[in-house]
Amino acid sequence: MPHGDVKPQHRAYARQMRKAMTDAELKLWNAIRAHRLEGMSFRRQMPVAGYIVDFACSDHRLIIEIDGSQHTQDAAIMYDGERTARLQKDGWTVIRFWNHDILSDIDNVCLHIVRTIGEDRP
Repeated sequence: MPHGDVKPQHRAYARQMRKAMTDAELKLWNAIRAHRLEGMSFRRQMPVAGYIVDFACSDHRLIIEIDGSQHTQDAAIMYDGERTARLQKDGWTVIRFWNHDILSDIDNVCLHIVRTIGEDRP
């Protein structure tokens, strides 16, 4: 996405979020960065459609979101649903993982990511 399409405040906020990753985000990032997962290229804290997504693989139109306990609250569930619907409307596949799943079973998380991308390949 060209810089012109992203509001400067979103770009600045995404940069700030990249510097303050959670333990789960850092663990997943270390597993998928630099083409480590099946040669796929991911970006972290990437602005997409007015949102800042945790991780995105533009080549496969895949977004990965990492959810903590705050995502169990009704307002967060509604917001996440609206956000996911908007991203899907733009052609993205959105998958979500709980912090606990990443911290305790990163191998299965990575396997799920690979399988999800495999389902979308021709």
